[in-house]
Amino acid sequence: QVQLVESGGGTVQAGGSLRVSCVASGGNFNRLTMGWFRQAPGKEREFVSAVTWSGGSTYDADSAKGRFTISRDNAKNTVYLQMNSLKPEDTAVYYCAASYFALALPDRVRYHYWGQGTQVTVSS
Repeated sequence: QVQLVESGGGTVQAGGSLRVSCVASGGNFNRLTMGWFRQAPGKEREFVSAVTWSGGSTYDADSAKGRFTISRDNAKNTVYLQMNSLKPEDTAVYYCAASYFALALPDRVRYHYWGQGTQVTVSS
């Protein structure tokens, strides 16, 4: 139904910036709340940030506030996560997710579709 493909991951030095992208296909992107999650080695997948279909409402994890910015371009069926002031603890696989809920939710169980993930590595 909905396929999500992430890109833009890579390796950066601490304090640097990186933007990951997620392109959606096979669904009505404009009606989906989009979110970003991440999973570090040996840890559970955790919420990072989410944005509603209109782009007017966002919700950020404490770890992302002030450093990460989520945005979306509905014309391109794409959601972005701009990551600034990166820290080694940000190293993880970053996953794009989509939900039919109208709210920007932090709960992974409320998301209906998931991408394959893109690796982000931050060196000290």
